Parts: sequence; C-alpha cells; structure tokens
Amino acid sequence: MSSCSKDGDGVVLFSVEDDKALGQKVAQETDSTYRAKGQLLEKSSNARAYTLLNQIVTRVLNSGQLQYRNEFPWDVQIIKDDQTQNAFATPGGHIYVYSGLIKFLDSEDQLAGVLGHEIAHADRRHTSRQLQQQYGISLLLSVLLGENPGQLAEIATGLGQLKFSRDFEREADEYSVVYLNGTNYYACDGAAGFFIKAEAQGQSATPEFLSTHPNPGSRIQDIQTKADQLGCRSRNTSNGSLNELKSLL
Repeated sequence: MSSCSKDGDGVVLFSVEDDKALGQKVAQETDSTYRAKGQLLEKSSNARAYTLLNQIVTRVLNSGQLQYRNEFPWDVQIIKDDQTQNAFATPGGHIYVYSGLIKFLDSEDQLAGVLGHEIAHADRRHTSRQLQQQYGISLLLSVLLGENPGQLAEIATGLGQLKFSRDFEREADEYSVVYLNGTNYYACDGAAGFFIKAEAQGQSATPEFLSTHPNPGSRIQDIQTKADQLGCRSRNTSNGSLNELKSLL
C-alpha cells in the first residue's frame, strides 16, 4: 500500500492507490450486504439491463473530462429497491444505483446527469475526502489493512447516507454538466431535470438522493447556467434505452 501524501495545506490525503484499495474493499462489502438481502441485481442473470446501463455510463466515462478514467476500475451495480431513489459511489469508482431512482427519472439525459454527478464524486475524490473527514485517516488505513472488519461494514452500510459538503455538491453538479457536454450526446443539464422533478414532488415523496446531497440553494439554476455557457442544453436524446431498462427492473 502506498503512503499518504500531503497537499499544500498540510492535509493528509490518501494516494490514488489507497482510493482504489479502499473502494475495492467497500464495494465487496456492499455487494455481499445487498446480495444477502436479495437486492443486488446480478450481472449474470440481468445481462440486458446492464448492457443498457453500461452504455450510458461508458458515454459519460469516455467524455474526455475525467482525471482517473484509466486509473479507477469504474463499474456500476443496480440495487433492486423500488422504494429508494438514490445512487452513491465508493472511492475508486464503484457506482451503485437503486432501481427506484432509475424508475423515477423521465429521460436518459436525467439518468446520465445523476450518474455523472456520482462519477464526479469518485473522480474528484470527494468520497474519500468525506470519509477521511468522518472517520479519520488512521481508522481508514486500519480498514485497508484488514484490521477492522466491523468498521468496514459500517462504512459500506453508511455510504449511501454519506452527506457531502456544499462545495463538493456544487463541484459534482458542475462536472456532471462538463461530462455530459463531453459526450456530444446528452443534453448536459440532465441533472437539473432530476432536481426539477424532485422539487415538484414536494416533501411527501422527496427522493433520498436529496436528503444525502444537501441543496446548495440554486442547484437547478447553476446547472442550467453552466450548460448555457457550454451551449449543450438542446440536444435531443432518445429515451428508448431508458424505457427498456425500466421495463427490465
């Protein structure tokens, strides 16, 4: 395992190798947790659903805008839970999306936007920095060394409820637009469409995604402004793949 490095502020940060190693451990724990509940949609028996989802993810990953496109393993898993409208990412690029979120969305642009937001949390290393803040470096290193299985289980269980700072949320929103612009395919304000629909639902049915991703106040406007700057809001994307994906879940 590589040693930690210090940035200009003297803050100890995980190395990229540590991000990958921690992400691998957390992903394995997350998989086994949801598999035990019968909620992990297995790739072997849901090949078509994963083909459709991976097409969207791959377009975003290949936007030319990621720092760690080739360093992180990047995969996506579906958690079968229609009541939960959420998605989250481990360090190192393991993405989890709930069937409830996929079914909630109205367009493939929106799904690409939300996935872009989660990819940004991993690629901008928000997740590992937030975990460092919450648990401390030494505890995370002990998890990496396999010395703290109970703590690993707690981290894996809590990842879907991890609350990011407003700055991290703003940056993830912005990079969602940048990534979608780079696809030359998706209307790059897709994430805004999700937030608009979520707000319209009112408090009674607010997606869990919003409770774990604090609202900096002007998210929709900020996403649309960035999209206008890049001139990529008006692309017309077919929703055939999303509709087929929904029908398979």
